[in-house]
Amino acid sequence: MIEIKGLTKKYGNKPVVSDVSLTIRPHAITSFIGPNGAGKSTLLSMVSRLIDADTGEVLLDNKNVKSWKSSELAKRVSILKQSNFLNVRLTVRELVSFGRYPYSKGRLTPEDEQYVEKAIEYMNLKEIEDKYLDQLSGGQRQRAFIAMVIAQDTDYILLDEPLNNLDMKHSVQIMKILRQLVDELGKTVVIVLHDINFASVYSDYIVALKNGKVVKNGPTDEIINSEALREIYDMNIPVQEQNGCRICVYFNSHT
Repeated sequence: MIEIKGLTKKYGNKPVVSDVSLTIRPHAITSFIGPNGAGKSTLLSMVSRLIDADTGEVLLDNKNVKSWKSSELAKRVSILKQSNFLNVRLTVRELVSFGRYPYSKGRLTPEDEQYVEKAIEYMNLKEIEDKYLDQLSGGQRQRAFIAMVIAQDTDYILLDEPLNNLDMKHSVQIMKILRQLVDELGKTVVIVLHDINFASVYSDYIVALKNGKVVKNGPTDEIINSEALREIYDMNIPVQEQNGCRICVYFNSHT
């Protein structure tokens, strides 16, 4: 379990995250939603220890993330940031193999190779595994980075807008894979999403942020309704039921 207690982060005098406390439930998908500048990515980065909080703490299995050794934390928590720039020229397979670094320190065992192979197949990258990243489309690159995170085989997977650069087909594919990781392998997934319909259809829980504060937090069904969404986004968003899913019709809404 991840417990977030009183996290605050300022840049200059501007608070980006203000006194956020919440619990990330295990073996579930929790989506962070909210307008641009709400603090979603900053909160995710603090949870993973990529950036330090000004105040507050994050507990991973009752232990402050700051007191974990980096090598041990990397076996428990993986994170994929929005922008992934590499200065080295790598093939897809080499990138995915990086996910095993916390275990192998660069010397892949047969077991490591199995994890790499599985992640490549999971993300449907087998045909391009020997291509270099700079030869790929943005969407293919994004899938390769997600495969690297899957190969890392951590209990907690944190993803910052992983559907960026992806078309509809691959966005659905990735959300289905995340669902599988939770349902079949017992992973805990925390994901920053812009598209509230992906959050609605695939999440167990939703945390809505606005101006650096949590404005809504609970099971998906409690958040995906017009009243709650108006409070989050300051606009009228009709919600329709379709095949047991709640779909937000925001593209033609009148404020």
